[in-house]
Amino acid sequence: MATFNIEYRLAEEPKSYRLALEQDQLGRHEAAMHLLVLHFGDSENGLVLPAADASPSEIMAQADLLGLSEIEVYTA
Repeated sequence: MATFNIEYRLAEEPKSYRLALEQDQLGRHEAAMHLLVLHFGDSENGLVLPAADASPSEIMAQADLLGLSEIEVYTA
């Protein structure tokens, strides 16, 4: 199990999120998907989430569109 610290901006406000996963690496697009679910995954906004088979560039584009930016992943 690995713990990842994700530093990012949401609507230009700095934020951080800690995530424990059973994988050794976490790509920026994977972190973006976790953040999209965290911030926009409720039933009202579920339609703004990328499709399950979305490419990394599609995930990053959707994150950018919704105000998630400067996503950096660090191993804790």
